[in-house]
Amino acid sequence: MSQQDDPRLVRYPASLADEYRRAGLWGSRTIAEEFHHRATLRANHPALEYGCTVYSYAELDTRSDQFAAGALELGLRPGDPVLLQVHNGPYPVIAWYGLLKAGLIPVCTLSLHRRHEISEISRRTRAVAHLVDATGPAGGFDLVGFAHEQAQGHPTLRYVLTIGAPAAADSTPVEHLGSHIPAEDARALVEQVQDAIADDDLAVFQLSGGTTGVPKVIPRLQAEYWYNATSYADWLGWDGTERVAFVGPLMHNAGIICGLHGPHAAGATLVLGSPHDPIPTLLKDTGSTDIVLGGAAYDVTLDPSLAEAHALRRVVLSGKKVPAPHFAALERLGVWAGQLFGMGEGLCLTTRRDAPRSVRADTVGTPLSPLDEVRVYEPGTEDPVPDGQAGELCCRGPYTLRGYYDAAEHNRRAFTSDGFYRTGDLVVRQDIEGHQCYSVEGRIKDLINRGGEKINAEEVEALLISHPDVTEAALVAVPDARLGERACAFLVGTRHLTLPEVRDHLDALGVAKYKWPERLEWLSEMPKANEVGKIDKKKLRALATAPIEAS
Repeated sequence: MSQQDDPRLVRYPASLADEYRRAGLWGSRTIAEEFHHRATLRANHPALEYGCTVYSYAELDTRSDQFAAGALELGLRPGDPVLLQVHNGPYPVIAWYGLLKAGLIPVCTLSLHRRHEISEISRRTRAVAHLVDATGPAGGFDLVGFAHEQAQGHPTLRYVLTIGAPAAADSTPVEHLGSHIPAEDARALVEQVQDAIADDDLAVFQLSGGTTGVPKVIPRLQAEYWYNATSYADWLGWDGTERVAFVGPLMHNAGIICGLHGPHAAGATLVLGSPHDPIPTLLKDTGSTDIVLGGAAYDVTLDPSLAEAHALRRVVLSGKKVPAPHFAALERLGVWAGQLFGMGEGLCLTTRRDAPRSVRADTVGTPLSPLDEVRVYEPGTEDPVPDGQAGELCCRGPYTLRGYYDAAEHNRRAFTSDGFYRTGDLVVRQDIEGHQCYSVEGRIKDLINRGGEKINAEEVEALLISHPDVTEAALVAVPDARLGERACAFLVGTRHLTLPEVRDHLDALGVAKYKWPERLEWLSEMPKANEVGKIDKKKLRALATAPIEAS
């Protein structure tokens, strides 16, 4: 079945797609072709630096061509989805472009995901291969063994690809995949594959923040996904001289837009670190000019050693409200600071480079694209709310999805009658010094935002209740200065389990560790919000006010 005939993929209406093409937002090249085009223009310029490893644009282009040819030689075919569970490093970058060049579909899961998440995601996407990374921290989770376990009995998974693992009969190391294929032969094969791909074909599967259980699958298409990244680079005024540091997980949507495609769209250098790197040291030692900091990393702005990062010019803050001292600290260093609010589903709100300080410090700004459409509705309705009043952020535009993949029933609830995506975020639209901008005021959806990772309370509650000694469960957020929020579980049951026992239960179910509660409170009965028995989470949040010790 061709992509054009896939009923699971919701496409842009033809009239809107044509409008985006006429406006010059959607180009005619695929993502793989866009990168190759930049590589021909910037051949000797460094495209990727990771520690002592440096790839020029030409080297990264050639090596990813060969990877693509090697993947096809292995037996993978254009259109096959490939699960990614990798850490930051040069080989995931080679693999990313190589997969796209082979016409394969990267599925961007987290290295933290376990059986509960991966089994559903892999079946939903009908993944054919699983690329896993053995180069994580010593004593970490065995992703290679996990991949082999997942393949047992799976209806479509046939290949296990590895990074940092020895060769084995049942898996394929990718470090030298296709390296024996002459560069000109690999390039010719890639061109043949790319000629068959349209601008609105599926390119990548990203994942939602898990708003209704296991994350929903977000289809990102060729032209719109690259446009998302070029718009980000244009917002920051990048001209190719930048050295863009990125330390978050690269295979997140933010990693692809802000760390990989964005810099490469501008012909700039990606300086890739790991989430455990001391950020001021990385910035100083690499001469980085730009970085995006998630909410859990905001305290970097207060680190005195940041003053030694003399090349730093811009810092983008994203993930939670920015404390005034953190913003002021960057100003004292002469570093431009702005904010980004984005989502895997598409829409980005950004504070413009020339926006007044009050806009950049106190809001997330305005839509990234001139053809982004934003409405603020009374939650659950299509009734607009006036400026200054909180309402649900709804959006559509040239890089915002038109529907989750293979989720027709959910899509009927997730979109308005005219195709605006209901984000579930509460925002206030306001006018500040003549600039109409937005501030994020919370969420309608019952999510806990732990350092940027979204935990769906309903999902975890159902897992907790599956324990025979638990009769009721409620998960609520507790504010945390470093991560933004942590999870506290309130339980009612026949026996008071300890926190380690609860975690063992979730571990046995294959639940990702970041979803595990970090505090446990037992109650004789749950407070009720109404006569039909709805749990009063407002009261529970009031009970869970003391900070949770980091574990």
